Amino acid sequence: MPPAGTKRAADPDARKTGGSKKEVSKTGGSRARRVGKNVEPEDLTLTDRAYRQLEELISTLQLPPGTVLSELTLAQRLNIGRTPIREALQRLARDGLVVVLARRGVLVSEINLRTQLRLLETRRVLERLMAELAAERASDEECEQFAQIAEGMRDAAERSDGIAFMRLDRALNTLVSDAARNEFASRSMGLMHALSRRFWYQHYKRVADLPLAAQLHADLAAAIAGRDAARAASASDKLIDYIESFARKTLDD
Repeated sequence: MPPAGTKRAADPDARKTGGSKKEVSKTGGSRARRVGKNVEPEDLTLTDRAYRQLEELISTLQLPPGTVLSELTLAQRLNIGRTPIREALQRLARDGLVVVLARRGVLVSEINLRTQLRLLETRRVLERLMAELAAERASDEECEQFAQIAEGMRDAAERSDGIAFMRLDRALNTLVSDAARNEFASRSMGLMHALSRRFWYQHYKRVADLPLAAQLHADLAAAIAGRDAARAASASDKLIDYIESFARKTLDD
Protein backbone atom coordinates (compact mmCIF):
# COMPACT_ATOMS: atom_id res chain seq x y z
CA MET A 1 0.00 0.00 0.00
CA PRO A 2 1.42 3.44 -0.84
CA PRO A 3 2.35 5.59 2.17
CA ALA A 4 -0.21 7.97 3.58
CA GLY A 5 -0.69 10.97 1.36
CA THR A 6 0.49 9.25 -1.84
CA LYS A 7 -1.91 10.06 -4.64
CA ARG A 8 -3.85 7.26 -6.24
CA ALA A 9 -5.98 7.26 -9.33
CA ALA A 10 -9.06 9.27 -8.46
CA ASP A 11 -12.49 8.41 -9.78
CA PRO A 12 -12.75 10.74 -12.80
CA ASP A 13 -16.51 11.08 -12.38
CA ALA A 14 -16.65 11.48 -8.60
CA ARG A 15 -16.64 15.28 -8.54
CA LYS A 16 -17.64 16.30 -12.05
CA THR A 17 -20.57 14.16 -13.04
CA GLY A 18 -23.91 13.60 -11.43
CA GLY A 19 -23.82 9.77 -11.33
CA SER A 20 -22.01 9.03 -8.09
CA LYS A 21 -22.99 12.34 -6.57
CA LYS A 22 -26.68 11.88 -7.30
CA GLU A 23 -26.62 8.41 -5.80
CA VAL A 24 -25.09 9.71 -2.58
CA SER A 25 -27.60 12.53 -2.37
CA LYS A 26 -30.37 9.96 -2.15
CA THR A 27 -28.74 7.74 0.40
CA GLY A 28 -25.65 9.21 2.04
CA GLY A 29 -27.22 12.62 2.63
CA SER A 30 -30.28 11.10 4.22
CA ARG A 31 -28.09 8.94 6.44
CA ALA A 32 -25.92 11.84 7.56
CA ARG A 33 -28.70 14.27 8.38
CA ARG A 34 -31.47 12.02 9.62
CA VAL A 35 -29.68 9.13 11.28
CA GLY A 36 -30.71 8.69 14.89
CA LYS A 37 -34.37 9.30 14.08
CA ASN A 38 -34.99 5.84 12.63
CA VAL A 39 -35.78 7.24 9.19
CA GLU A 40 -34.83 4.95 6.32
CA PRO A 41 -33.67 6.25 2.90
CA GLU A 42 -36.56 6.17 0.47
CA ASP A 43 -34.80 4.06 -2.16
CA LEU A 44 -34.18 0.98 0.01
CA THR A 45 -35.64 -2.30 -1.21
CA LEU A 46 -37.76 -4.38 1.17
CA THR A 47 -34.82 -6.74 1.60
CA ASP A 48 -32.55 -3.79 2.45
CA ARG A 49 -35.09 -2.52 4.98
CA ALA A 50 -35.41 -5.95 6.55
CA TYR A 51 -31.63 -6.33 6.72
CA ARG A 52 -31.06 -2.91 8.31
CA GLN A 53 -33.80 -3.39 10.89
CA LEU A 54 -32.75 -6.92 11.79
CA GLU A 55 -29.09 -5.90 11.96
CA GLU A 56 -29.99 -3.15 14.43
CA LEU A 57 -32.16 -5.50 16.53
CA ILE A 58 -29.27 -7.97 16.71
CA SER A 59 -26.55 -5.35 17.23
CA THR A 60 -28.47 -3.70 20.07
CA LEU A 61 -29.14 -7.11 21.67
CA GLN A 62 -32.90 -6.80 21.32
CA LEU A 63 -32.40 -10.17 19.63
CA PRO A 64 -29.68 -11.58 21.93
CA PRO A 65 -27.21 -14.36 21.10
CA GLY A 66 -28.82 -17.78 20.95
CA THR A 67 -32.26 -16.46 19.97
CA VAL A 68 -34.08 -18.74 17.52
CA LEU A 69 -35.44 -16.63 14.66
CA SER A 70 -38.75 -17.36 12.95
CA GLU A 71 -39.41 -15.87 9.52
CA LEU A 72 -43.11 -15.56 10.31
CA THR A 73 -42.56 -13.85 13.66
CA LEU A 74 -40.01 -11.44 12.19
CA ALA A 75 -42.27 -10.66 9.24
CA GLN A 76 -45.08 -9.75 11.63
CA ARG A 77 -42.78 -7.74 13.88
CA LEU A 78 -41.30 -5.67 11.04
CA ASN A 79 -44.43 -5.64 8.87
CA ILE A 80 -42.40 -6.96 5.94
CA GLY A 81 -43.10 -10.07 3.85
CA ARG A 82 -41.42 -13.39 4.50
CA THR A 83 -39.39 -13.41 1.27
CA PRO A 84 -37.47 -10.19 2.11
CA ILE A 85 -37.01 -11.51 5.66
CA ARG A 86 -35.56 -14.77 4.31
CA GLU A 87 -33.20 -12.88 1.98
CA ALA A 88 -32.13 -10.57 4.82
CA LEU A 89 -31.38 -13.57 7.06
CA GLN A 90 -29.19 -15.01 4.30
CA ARG A 91 -27.20 -11.77 4.24
CA LEU A 92 -26.95 -11.75 8.03
CA ALA A 93 -25.61 -15.31 7.90
CA ARG A 94 -22.89 -14.19 5.47
CA ASP A 95 -22.05 -11.37 7.90
CA GLY A 96 -21.75 -13.81 10.79
CA LEU A 97 -24.61 -12.34 12.83
CA VAL A 98 -26.79 -15.44 12.51
CA VAL A 99 -26.05 -19.11 11.95
CA VAL A 100 -28.18 -21.66 10.12
CA LEU A 101 -28.28 -25.05 11.87
CA ALA A 102 -29.86 -28.22 10.53
CA ARG A 103 -33.07 -29.10 12.37
CA ARG A 104 -32.70 -26.07 14.66
CA GLY A 105 -33.31 -23.24 12.22
CA VAL A 106 -31.70 -19.81 12.31
CA LEU A 107 -30.03 -18.61 15.52
CA VAL A 108 -28.41 -15.32 16.48
CA SER A 109 -24.67 -16.04 16.70
CA GLU A 110 -22.66 -15.84 19.91
CA ILE A 111 -20.29 -12.95 20.70
CA ASN A 112 -16.65 -14.01 20.92
CA LEU A 113 -13.69 -11.86 22.01
CA ARG A 114 -11.12 -13.90 20.09
CA THR A 115 -13.16 -13.45 16.91
CA GLN A 116 -13.37 -9.73 17.56
CA LEU A 117 -9.58 -9.38 17.97
CA ARG A 118 -8.92 -11.30 14.73
CA LEU A 119 -11.48 -9.10 13.02
CA LEU A 120 -9.66 -5.97 14.24
CA GLU A 121 -6.38 -7.20 12.72
CA THR A 122 -8.06 -7.10 9.32
CA ARG A 123 -10.03 -3.93 9.99
CA ARG A 124 -6.86 -1.99 10.82
CA VAL A 125 -5.40 -2.48 7.35
CA LEU A 126 -8.63 -2.01 5.40
CA GLU A 127 -9.91 0.96 7.43
CA ARG A 128 -6.66 2.84 6.87
CA LEU A 129 -6.71 2.18 3.13
CA MET A 130 -10.35 3.19 2.79
CA ALA A 131 -9.88 6.35 4.85
CA GLU A 132 -7.05 7.45 2.54
CA LEU A 133 -9.05 6.62 -0.58
CA ALA A 134 -12.14 8.43 0.71
CA ALA A 135 -10.11 11.57 1.47
CA GLU A 136 -8.70 11.53 -2.06
CA ARG A 137 -11.86 10.60 -3.97
CA ALA A 138 -14.85 12.01 -2.06
CA SER A 139 -17.14 14.39 -3.93
CA ASP A 140 -17.90 17.85 -2.55
CA GLU A 141 -21.29 16.65 -1.35
CA GLU A 142 -19.78 13.65 0.39
CA CYS A 143 -17.26 15.90 2.14
CA GLU A 144 -20.16 17.96 3.46
CA GLN A 145 -21.82 14.78 4.72
CA PHE A 146 -18.62 13.72 6.51
CA ALA A 147 -18.61 17.07 8.28
CA GLN A 148 -22.27 16.57 9.30
CA ILE A 149 -21.51 13.13 10.69
CA ALA A 150 -18.60 14.53 12.72
CA GLU A 151 -20.97 17.07 14.25
CA GLY A 152 -23.59 14.41 14.92
CA MET A 153 -21.02 12.17 16.65
CA ARG A 154 -20.16 14.90 19.12
CA ASP A 155 -23.83 15.62 19.78
CA ALA A 156 -24.58 11.93 20.43
CA ALA A 157 -21.69 11.77 22.89
CA GLU A 158 -22.91 14.84 24.78
CA ARG A 159 -26.33 13.18 25.14
CA SER A 160 -24.79 9.77 25.94
CA ASP A 161 -27.02 8.38 23.21
CA GLY A 162 -25.56 5.00 22.32
CA ILE A 163 -28.23 4.18 19.73
CA ALA A 164 -27.71 7.45 17.85
CA PHE A 165 -23.95 6.92 18.04
CA MET A 166 -24.28 3.44 16.50
CA ARG A 167 -26.49 4.74 13.70
CA LEU A 168 -23.98 7.48 12.96
CA ASP A 169 -21.20 4.89 13.03
CA ARG A 170 -23.10 2.88 10.41
CA ALA A 171 -23.64 6.02 8.34
CA LEU A 172 -19.93 6.86 8.53
CA ASN A 173 -18.92 3.34 7.53
CA THR A 174 -21.30 3.38 4.57
CA LEU A 175 -20.17 6.83 3.43
CA VAL A 176 -16.49 5.86 3.63
CA SER A 177 -17.26 2.77 1.55
CA ASP A 178 -19.07 4.91 -1.04
CA ALA A 179 -16.40 7.61 -1.17
CA ALA A 180 -13.45 5.20 -1.39
CA ARG A 181 -14.73 3.93 -4.77
CA ASN A 182 -13.27 0.46 -4.17
CA GLU A 183 -15.91 -2.25 -4.23
CA PHE A 184 -13.53 -5.00 -3.10
CA ALA A 185 -12.49 -3.23 0.08
CA SER A 186 -16.11 -2.21 0.69
CA ARG A 187 -17.38 -5.79 0.48
CA SER A 188 -14.75 -6.97 2.92
CA MET A 189 -15.51 -4.21 5.42
CA GLY A 190 -19.23 -4.82 5.16
CA LEU A 191 -18.72 -8.28 6.64
CA MET A 192 -17.06 -6.84 9.74
CA HIS A 193 -18.85 -3.67 10.73
CA ALA A 194 -22.07 -5.23 12.02
CA LEU A 195 -20.14 -7.69 14.20
CA SER A 196 -18.11 -4.79 15.60
CA ARG A 197 -21.21 -2.72 16.36
CA ARG A 198 -22.79 -5.58 18.29
CA PHE A 199 -19.63 -6.20 20.31
CA TRP A 200 -19.49 -2.47 21.11
CA TYR A 201 -23.10 -2.30 22.20
CA GLN A 202 -22.75 -5.29 24.53
CA HIS A 203 -19.94 -3.65 26.52
CA TYR A 204 -19.88 0.10 25.93
CA LYS A 205 -21.93 1.14 28.97
CA ARG A 206 -19.45 -0.54 31.31
CA VAL A 207 -16.03 -0.15 29.73
CA ALA A 208 -16.26 2.38 26.89
CA ASP A 209 -15.45 6.08 26.91
CA LEU A 210 -18.26 7.29 24.66
CA PRO A 211 -17.03 10.91 24.38
CA LEU A 212 -13.55 9.68 23.40
CA ALA A 213 -14.96 7.18 20.92
CA ALA A 214 -17.16 9.86 19.38
CA GLN A 215 -14.23 12.28 19.15
CA LEU A 216 -12.07 9.69 17.39
CA HIS A 217 -14.85 8.98 14.89
CA ALA A 218 -15.38 12.72 14.44
CA ASP A 219 -11.64 13.25 13.83
CA LEU A 220 -11.73 10.62 11.10
CA ALA A 221 -14.81 12.13 9.46
CA ALA A 222 -13.34 15.64 9.68
CA ALA A 223 -10.03 14.56 8.13
CA ILE A 224 -11.83 13.00 5.18
CA ALA A 225 -14.04 16.08 4.86
CA GLY A 226 -10.85 18.15 4.64
CA ARG A 227 -9.43 15.84 1.92
CA ASP A 228 -6.33 15.18 4.08
CA ALA A 229 -5.33 11.58 3.33
CA ALA A 230 -2.39 11.49 5.75
CA ARG A 231 -4.51 12.83 8.62
CA ALA A 232 -7.32 10.43 7.73
CA ALA A 233 -4.92 7.47 7.85
CA SER A 234 -3.59 8.60 11.24
CA ALA A 235 -7.12 9.12 12.58
CA SER A 236 -8.07 5.64 11.40
CA ASP A 237 -5.09 4.10 13.20
CA LYS A 238 -5.94 5.94 16.43
CA LEU A 239 -9.55 4.81 16.21
CA ILE A 240 -8.59 1.15 15.77
CA ASP A 241 -6.08 1.49 18.64
CA TYR A 242 -8.94 2.61 20.86
CA ILE A 243 -11.32 -0.10 19.64
CA GLU A 244 -8.71 -2.79 20.29
CA SER A 245 -8.06 -1.39 23.77
CA PHE A 246 -11.81 -1.37 24.39
CA ALA A 247 -12.09 -5.00 23.28
CA ARG A 248 -9.31 -6.12 25.62
CA LYS A 249 -10.90 -4.30 28.55
CA THR A 250 -13.95 -6.52 28.21
CA LEU A 251 -11.86 -9.38 29.60
CA ASP A 252 -12.39 -7.78 33.02
CA ASP A 253 -16.03 -6.86 32.34
